[in-house]
Amino acid sequence: MIKAAVIGWPIAHSRSPLIHGYWLKAHGIDGNYTKIAVRPEDVGAFLRSLAADGFAGCNVTVPHKEAAFEAADVRDPSALAVGAANTLWLENGKLHAANSDTYGFMRNLTVAAPQWANRLGPVAILGAGGTARAAAYGFLSEGVEDVVLVARTVARAEEVARALGPKVRVAPWAALNDVVKDCRVVANTTTLGMNGVGAPDIDFSRCRDDLVAVDAVYTPLETPFLAAARQAGRTGVDGLGMLLHQAVLGFSKWFGVTPEVTADLRAIIVRDIEGH
Repeated sequence: MIKAAVIGWPIAHSRSPLIHGYWLKAHGIDGNYTKIAVRPEDVGAFLRSLAADGFAGCNVTVPHKEAAFEAADVRDPSALAVGAANTLWLENGKLHAANSDTYGFMRNLTVAAPQWANRLGPVAILGAGGTARAAAYGFLSEGVEDVVLVARTVARAEEVARALGPKVRVAPWAALNDVVKDCRVVANTTTLGMNGVGAPDIDFSRCRDDLVAVDAVYTPLETPFLAAARQAGRTGVDGLGMLLHQAVLGFSKWFGVTPEVTADLRAIIVRDIEGH
């Protein structure tokens, strides 16, 4: 049996076992995917013992993504660009690391609102954490020439901009509405809207008619940020697709099959989110 897991602290909330369990059953694979609570002080030891414990690899969630990056023997470009890893696998005796948040974010946006890529103009990313950096790297990889990080902690955003290069600039939170009115995409990577609490104060009526608003938050699926965008007639993309698509890389590395994100899988996770 092939074993994999997701580690974090805490980890009880993770829906990754539902996703990977669905794919294991769909492909008839003799495998197991579970969630394991690992304290921050124990993460290094856990990762060093993956092979001995019979794991093909693991997913990594907060707060272990930076530690996973440091523990890896081989880091792919996505991990290097973001400075963190969420997908680890063993290959030829070495621990490999990638950050599939970039792929998950961009794939979700492109599947849900493919028209975003056909329009010129800047892209605004709200926040300056790991998800913001992953999204910025994704937009740059797709050829976007102007990425604006809008953050409350400007110094942190400036660090991200320096790491990613001259096509990334920084704006303070107070300038939010002035920045987004000319953007083709506005991405919320902050925790605003999680569990329906809080929202970026954006007047979407001032924005371009073809604006796409995409949220990294997926609980609830309809965040106040997305609700405001849709009420103003703009396109909204929820964050669940990012969760689903980012899982593809790990499954393919551990179990040898590249799975598909289907409507049936999404419906299963939606039912779980809604408590049905």
